[in-house]
Amino acid sequence: MDTSATDGSSAQPLRLLEVLEPSGGGSGRHFLDICRGMQARGHHVEAIYSPVRAEDGFVRELKAIDLPALHAVAMERAPGPSDLSAFRAIRRISRTAGPFDIVHGHSSKAGALTRLRLPGRHAPRVYTPHAFRTMDPALDHAGRLIYGAIEWALAWFFTDHLIAVSDDERRHALSLGMPEQRISVIVNGVSPPSPDMAKTVRASFGIPADAFVFGFIGRLSSQKAPERLIDAFKGAASSVKNSYLVMVGTGELEDEVRRAIAASGLQSRIHLTSAFTGPQAVAAFDLLVMPSRYEAMSYVMLESAAAGRPIIISDVGGARTVIENGENGFIIPSSDDVSQLTKTMIAAADPESYPALLQAAEVRKDRFTLDVMLDRTEELYRRLAIRQRA
Repeated sequence: MDTSATDGSSAQPLRLLEVLEPSGGGSGRHFLDICRGMQARGHHVEAIYSPVRAEDGFVRELKAIDLPALHAVAMERAPGPSDLSAFRAIRRISRTAGPFDIVHGHSSKAGALTRLRLPGRHAPRVYTPHAFRTMDPALDHAGRLIYGAIEWALAWFFTDHLIAVSDDERRHALSLGMPEQRISVIVNGVSPPSPDMAKTVRASFGIPADAFVFGFIGRLSSQKAPERLIDAFKGAASSVKNSYLVMVGTGELEDEVRRAIAASGLQSRIHLTSAFTGPQAVAAFDLLVMPSRYEAMSYVMLESAAAGRPIIISDVGGARTVIENGENGFIIPSSDDVSQLTKTMIAAADPESYPALLQAAEVRKDRFTLDVMLDRTEELYRRLAIRQRA
């Protein structure tokens, strides 16, 4: 039960400070949804973002929300001396623009900088990791110990509440020794993507209407493992004759991905673009492929599910929340050996089995809505704010 209803304060607008360091991918999408959604519900929302890695599209969309105040604070992804000036800037904004009822840090850097504070009365600090750094299987033992210890200390001594976006992320937090009573699972939510751009996306690459299109949406980074998909498609393309691969994204591995496409011999059937957004492109796919090395709860996966598209995904965080293996998609081991991924792509595209996959995906497409995510987040904000005022 939401205890705010007992004193009538559920109708009072909250003053919220939302803080984010990266701007792309799921964390950026979540941040925009929270800022836009909470303002639409009548709350006073101010945002801090970092211009260091800010994507132009993210900044345009954030400015278009027309928040009462938008603050740019340079935050670097890696720990370093610049963190001190970023911490001071965030603290100064918290004092001069406040008081705030809630300060919410998104992802590891902003989460750390917003939670560190001096003793005394404070606005409740909420933290959404959007995948702990320690969930990365490529992180070595020393890195796992260091980042795990930092997250443990911040969780116990500086965090009022931690929001995990999947049961997998919650289990990981508990494995690091974080306090269970201060963790909630609030699954990301999405609005159903429009199908209007499907023909435009296909036509832009000269893809026939009857072709089978495998799709990829995501940052071109080691986490998302786009190179796995290119290798797997090379094996699947000879069996799925009229098939194409459309990859939507940018990132630090873009040059490497373009070289891999050029070396594949399938340049006419593999297309990499950033001209379309994920929600615009997903309806043009017959099947989404996510070979990620790790995730917490992917927005791409949720948007594809909301579009009624089957999904092949590595066994990463959130996968089993959305995919029923063999029903609306397939969950495969996360491995750099792409033989299983290749076989699964061929099997999924088989004309005899694909219609059942598509039907099952259509049936499940209304499970994860944006309003449910906003409702649960707002309820948590109110509960923390009321506790602080008491």
